[in-house]
Amino acid sequence: MRFKTDLKNIRTFSKLAAALNSLEKIAWIRLDDDTVRFTVIPEVGSQVWASLSADLIFDNYQLQSNEPANTINLELPLAPLQRALRSAINSHNANLRLTKKDGAPMLSMVIHTMTKDSGGPNPAAPHSRSAADDDDNDPFNTPSPFPTEPLELQMRREREKIITQDIPVRVLHPDTVETIMQPKVREPDVHIQLPPLLQLKAISDRFTKLAMTAASTSSSSHNNIVTKDPKLELSANMHGSLRLRLRTDTLDITSVWDGLENPELDPSQLAMPLEEHPSTVFREAGRDKWATVRVDGKDWSRVLSVGRLEGRVIACFSDEHALILYVYVPHSSGGVGEMEDVVTYYVSSFSS
Repeated sequence: MRFKTDLKNIRTFSKLAAALNSLEKIAWIRLDDDTVRFTVIPEVGSQVWASLSADLIFDNYQLQSNEPANTINLELPLAPLQRALRSAINSHNANLRLTKKDGAPMLSMVIHTMTKDSGGPNPAAPHSRSAADDDDNDPFNTPSPFPTEPLELQMRREREKIITQDIPVRVLHPDTVETIMQPKVREPDVHIQLPPLLQLKAISDRFTKLAMTAASTSSSSHNNIVTKDPKLELSANMHGSLRLRLRTDTLDITSVWDGLENPELDPSQLAMPLEEHPSTVFREAGRDKWATVRVDGKDWSRVLSVGRLEGRVIACFSDEHALILYVYVPHSSGGVGEMEDVVTYYVSSFSS
C-alpha cells in the first residue's frame, strides 16, 4: 500500500477541512486513482459526502494498493489535518504520504517554507565618510538639507525551513467501508440556488441567538433549567424565493430572499418525464406552494460554515423530509465553464 502526493490548492483544502471539522472530529477518506472522497457521519446532525477530483488538491499523485482502482480507505482526525494544512498555507511546497511510525500508520505532511534571517553589516559595503574627510575644494561638498544615511547594508539571507506534521490514521478494511452508505432521498420538490452562505449564516445565527435568549428567559421564570435546541424553519418555492422563519411561544420572525435562481433540470438525468417531476408540480402550483424543512439552529450554523469555500450552493428541498445541499467548488477562478467538484450535505428535517 502506497500513497504519496504533493499538495496544491492548499487554501481550499484547508477550508474544506475546517468546514468538516465543525460537524465532526473524525472523517473517512477514500482515495482511488481519480477521486478523493470525504465522508462525515456524526451520531447526531448533518452528514457530509464530498467527492473531489484528485487533481483539485493533489499534484504528482501516486497511489498503489491491492484493491480495484488502487483504493485506500482511511479514518483520520480532522483537527490535526486542519492544523497541518493551516501551517502549509504559505509554504512554497508541501507533500503528504502514508507511512508508519512505531508500527502505527500515519499521514505525514512535510512542509517547506522560506524564512529570512537578518545578518550583520556587509563587510563588502563601503563605509560612510564625514565632511571632514572630503577635500575642501570639492564642489560637491555642500551641506545637505537631508540627514545622512549610513551605507552599511544589512544582509538578509533566505533559509529553508522544513516542518513535519504527523496525522494518526486508521486503515479501514473494504468490508468495513461497505457499511458506510449514503442516504437515499426522493426527487426534490424544490431546488434553488442559495444566497451567499455567510449572509445566510449571519441571519440564521441571529435567529438562533434570539430563540435561545427567549427560551432561557422563559425557563428561568418557570424555574426550569432544561432548554431545547432552537429549530429554524426553512422554506423555498419554485419561483425564486427562500424563507427563513423562527417560531416559538414568544417569537415569530421571518426573513425572505427573492429573485433567486431555480436551476433548470436536465431531462436526460431524470428517472421520470420532466412534466411529472415534483418540482414541476410545485412550479405550476404558484408562489404560495412552499417546500419546508425544520433544522436544528446550531447544526445549521455548522453546515453553513462551508460558505468559506465560496462556491455556488444548490439546495434541494424534500418537503417535510430532508434538505440536500450541493456545494460546487471551482478548480480555480470559478468562471463560466470552469470545472467544479461537489460537496454534498444531508440535513434531516424535524417534525413540526
